[in-house]
Amino acid sequence: MDARQRHVEELADSLRGRLIEQRRSDAAAGTVPSEELTEEVRGLVAGEAALLSAEDREAVTARILRDTVGLGPLEDLLADAAVEEVMVNGPGCVYVERAGRIEPAGVAFAGEAELRDAIERILAPLGRRIDELSPMVDARLADGSRVNVVIPPLAIDGPVLSIRRFGAKRPGPAELVRLGSLTDDQHDLLARAVSERRSVLVSGGTGSGKTTMLNALSSFIATGERVVTIEDAAELRLQQPHVVRLESRPPSVEGRGEVTIRDLLRNALRMRPDRIVIGEVRGAEALDLLTALNTGHDGALSTIHANSPADALSRLETLALMAGLGLPHEAIAAQAQRGIDLVVHMERRSDGSRQVTEIAEVVRAAGATAVRSLSDLPEAQR
Repeated sequence: MDARQRHVEELADSLRGRLIEQRRSDAAAGTVPSEELTEEVRGLVAGEAALLSAEDREAVTARILRDTVGLGPLEDLLADAAVEEVMVNGPGCVYVERAGRIEPAGVAFAGEAELRDAIERILAPLGRRIDELSPMVDARLADGSRVNVVIPPLAIDGPVLSIRRFGAKRPGPAELVRLGSLTDDQHDLLARAVSERRSVLVSGGTGSGKTTMLNALSSFIATGERVVTIEDAAELRLQQPHVVRLESRPPSVEGRGEVTIRDLLRNALRMRPDRIVIGEVRGAEALDLLTALNTGHDGALSTIHANSPADALSRLETLALMAGLGLPHEAIAAQAQRGIDLVVHMERRSDGSRQVTEIAEVVRAAGATAVRSLSDLPEAQR
C-alpha cells in the first residue's frame, strides 16, 4: 500500500467515526446509501480534506460509505461475479472461492468491531439478530445468497461469516455439458428419466454441485406441470411458468414460529403438485418423501449428502427412521426401492471442477436396497 492510499484510508476511518455519531440510525439499519447521505459524506470530506484532489475526495467518500452502510472490505469481493463464496474466519482472515478453489482474499477488517458492524448490517434488513444468547444464524439475502454467522463464545477466534453466493442465472444442462460436468450420454439419459417422471436423487459432498445439478434437471420438467419447490433457503431458479416456492423458517429468538421442511412437504401434498422438488433431504422429512413417492406423487427431485449412490440410499433410509414412528427398517427399505428410481452422484475434483461421476438405478434386492450403475449397462438396456 503506497503513502497516498494509506492517507486516504486513514482519513476515511477518521471521518467514518464522526459520521456514525451523526447518523448512527442509518448505520445500524444497514440501509443503502441514499442520495442525502452521500451528499452529507461529500460535504464532510470537502470540509476536512479540501486540499485533496477531486479523485481522492471521491475515494474517501466511497470508502466511508462502504464501511458505514456497506459491508466494508467485503464490498469489492461481492461485486466480483467470479467469487462463489466468501469466508471470514475472524477480522484478519478472509478467504474466497473462485472456480471451486479456495484462496486468500487479500483483504481484512480493521478489527472485531468492524466485522460485527458488517454482520449487523447484513442481518438487520432480514429481521434477524445475533448475540451471546443466540450465537448462530442462518439466513438468506435478497439475491438468494446464503449467510451463516457464528460468534463468540462458540467461535473461538472471533466472528465467523460465510456468504454462499447464487447468481440470478444458473447453468442449464447444455451449459453443464459444455463445462464438462455432464457427458452427452448422461444428459440424454437424465432428460429422458425426468420427462418420464422417474424420481431422481442427486448425491454428493458439500460444494460438489448438487443444487446446480438439481436446478438443471428441473429444466426437463414439462412447462404445463405445477411444480412445488421446498427449500431451507430459496436457491433454485426454475424456468417453468407454474412454480410455487416454499421456504422453511427457523424459530424466533423466543423459540417459536419454526416451520420445518417436513411441515412444508406435508402441506405441499395438499397443493395439487405435479412435481415436488426438495432442495435437500436432511431429516425426518425423508419418510414423508418416501410416503409421497409411494402414493402417486412420482417424479420428485431432491439432493442428499452422501459419498456414493449406495450411501445415498442408506442415508435416506436412516433419515426416514429418524421420524420415530417405529417402522421396521425393512419397511423403509421397501419404500425406498419403490420410490427412488435414479441416484446421480456428483464430485468436486482437485482442480475445482464438478462432475457427475455415476448414475445408478435403484433395484430391488432381498432385505436391502441396492443400486446398479447405468454406466455398466448397454445403451439398449438403460
